[in-house]
Amino acid sequence: MAQIKVSLTKCNNYEPVNVRSALLRHFNLHGGIGAFIARGDKVLIKPNMIAPKPASCATQTDPAVIVELAKILLDFGAKPLVADSPAWANAAACAEALGILEPLKKLGVPVKQLRRPVKRTLEHSGAKIGISSVALEADKIINLPKFKTHQQLVMTIAVKNIFGCVSGKAKAIWHYRMGATCDDFCTMLIDIYKLLAPVLTIVDAVIVMEGPGPINGNPRKLGWLIASVDPIAVELVCCDLIGISPEQLPLVKTARRIGFGCTNKQDIQIIGDSLPADMPVRLVPAELTPLRFAPARVVKSILRQIFILVKSGHRS
Repeated sequence: MAQIKVSLTKCNNYEPVNVRSALLRHFNLHGGIGAFIARGDKVLIKPNMIAPKPASCATQTDPAVIVELAKILLDFGAKPLVADSPAWANAAACAEALGILEPLKKLGVPVKQLRRPVKRTLEHSGAKIGISSVALEADKIINLPKFKTHQQLVMTIAVKNIFGCVSGKAKAIWHYRMGATCDDFCTMLIDIYKLLAPVLTIVDAVIVMEGPGPINGNPRKLGWLIASVDPIAVELVCCDLIGISPEQLPLVKTARRIGFGCTNKQDIQIIGDSLPADMPVRLVPAELTPLRFAPARVVKSILRQIFILVKSGHRS
């Protein structure tokens, strides 16, 4: 069985020239951009845009990573768009906080809200969940998550980011419906990831979040971009970078149970830069809270999202 390749590139800051170089190196290490994207493809760049906080907070995927990836795709001849369905705002507000609305507009790259849900049946639970038609209609998806601690799942790295393709406050409802156990919730996340099948995951781990993530933690320098076609292999390598066992991540345990992705480090080939030989960076963990949102929180969250979207006029 061929080993799964995970590429590592050192990237010590978010200077655009450094980010662009690191992103291009990732593509080259995996056989070139043409191995994933065809010219003319409509490519959804799916960053982590969760709340309208600036890049300095490390709450969202860094603007340099988003913009430089968009430029690379344009140069290749693809048609990129940037989209998400943030839990605590809309995509335009989150993009504005990051300062990417104008740069992307000048490039002709739209920023869209992941809305207009279409029901899709999940593989394991049989649940019918509303997935944004914006995501479903893209020819390809590149998953661009931020590496953060998470108060419910220990860490959020690759797989969880695609939950953003569930439109609007339906995410809060699914936290309630599937939040009885971590295994149920993680099975749902994996099923959504499999359904949308991003062609590549590139993790922004230059500055990561520690403490009470995924929104209110603190930034911490790590200095890496990590990429693979296999999101679980990415999560295993990220665990090595911060010195924790993959067994601490509920999502990895569920992936192993249902046979999704590469769950054995022996089956991973590191390409690009090597894992650091010195002690890993130890992140301050998040204090864990229940996955299942209380009904009152779900209702409050839905009403807030309706207000935000009406006020914004569905900017997308």
